[in-house]
Amino acid sequence: MKPLSRPAFAAVAAFFAICMIATRFHHFGDMLHLPDMSMALFFLGGIYLRRHLAFVAFVVLSVLIDWYSVSYAGVSDFCITVAYSFMPLAYAVLWYGGRLLAPRFDGSLRSHGLVFLGLLVCATLSYAVSNGAFYWFGGRYTNPNMGEYLARFMQWAPLFVRAAAMYVLVAQVVHAVIAHFLPRQGGRPAAHA
Repeated sequence: MKPLSRPAFAAVAAFFAICMIATRFHHFGDMLHLPDMSMALFFLGGIYLRRHLAFVAFVVLSVLIDWYSVSYAGVSDFCITVAYSFMPLAYAVLWYGGRLLAPRFDGSLRSHGLVFLGLLVCATLSYAVSNGAFYWFGGRYTNPNMGEYLARFMQWAPLFVRAAAMYVLVAQVVHAVIAHFLPRQGGRPAAHA
């Protein structure tokens, strides 16, 4: 997929930021019963936005949302430990995994499948980083051990990966519909909307 034009980049970045605010800030997410989109947005950001500075901006946005949620919205600070410092690494797995796949994403059914498979791998690895850091370094478990960690991982990872997969699948359908209706360039649909 070719890089987005400046107006398209700005529109996609703004839309992703709005989605992150709406679903990560638990007040709205709980009210609308929407799972957090952050994992999917970091992966999709790698595909559509790609720029390193955009990655940094979304990491900062996620931290600001969490800070506001804990400081002013009454959200529990249970997950805010030294392990929180591993979140940029967990998000980098998603962003740069998406960025790695972006040149191979041409809008074909095969490339959509590759992106979806890539998301499953990246989301699982990202969850392993964030959850592993929390379990081993967060100080919330008195006697951490591999058996308990693996049981917790198997319990919770599918929920997080499934939510990310749901959002990426929706994004892929939207991408395909938009690409289908955009004016054709060189006799082919413009797949890089």
